[in-house]
Amino acid sequence: MLDQCERIYEKFCDVVGHICGILMIIMTLNVFYNVVSRYFFKTGSVGLQELEWHFFSLIILFGIFYALKEDAHVRVDLAYEHFSPKTKALINAIGGLIFLLPISILIATGSTEFVLESYQSNEGSGDPGGLPYRWIVKALIPITFYLLIIVGIGFILKHVNAYLKEVKKMRS
Repeated sequence: MLDQCERIYEKFCDVVGHICGILMIIMTLNVFYNVVSRYFFKTGSVGLQELEWHFFSLIILFGIFYALKEDAHVRVDLAYEHFSPKTKALINAIGGLIFLLPISILIATGSTEFVLESYQSNEGSGDPGGLPYRWIVKALIPITFYLLIIVGIGFILKHVNAYLKEVKKMRS
């Protein structure tokens, strides 16, 4: 059962990682277009410039999942690298329960009102020629963190599974 949950978690994170890679390419092409049009043709678009940070926001927010799966997130490695796989799995599972889930719940629930306010006021860019519907980008904050709660549960289950495998290995 835990193995199946772990595979679903990893597959979801891989798909999101590929989407982030595609978004990175699109963002790079957008930046390239903006630079070329601004410096060589003396023209530009405020909307396309704003689209750069919209893409960047997507990459950062959804990249959290892939970074968590690949163990590429920021960690204070004072002693962690010297621990056994069993201890690492236990630390990751407990850390997910104590830090990842509560922070994700706090941000997901706390940012929802922020998005609703933006939606109700039909917030758009303050710049002439900027993008409308800024609430769509803002809505990604709670969506991402609600998804991070689900992915965090997968992360915890993955490390509980790893811990149990190490315990079983030690008993055999």
